[in-house]
Amino acid sequence: MFNTSHITPLSERGRGRALDSWREAASLVGIRWRVFLEADRASRPWAFASYLAALDAEEAAASAVAALSATEIAA
Repeated sequence: MFNTSHITPLSERGRGRALDSWREAASLVGIRWRVFLEADRASRPWAFASYLAALDAEEAAASAVAALSATEIAA
């Protein structure tokens, strides 16, 4: 027989990747917020739009984590 104890189930790998994506997106939100705070007057609209886009990406990543968590609970 083959030893499969070292193999991570797909659901755990998918959840891990989703969590990594969420962490990266959350970090980017903080970076974009600091960029907005430090932006000069002419750059502020662009910096704020960039911050909003980062928030949207973080929300999407959080939804992916939540969907995987709900799937695991249902299983």
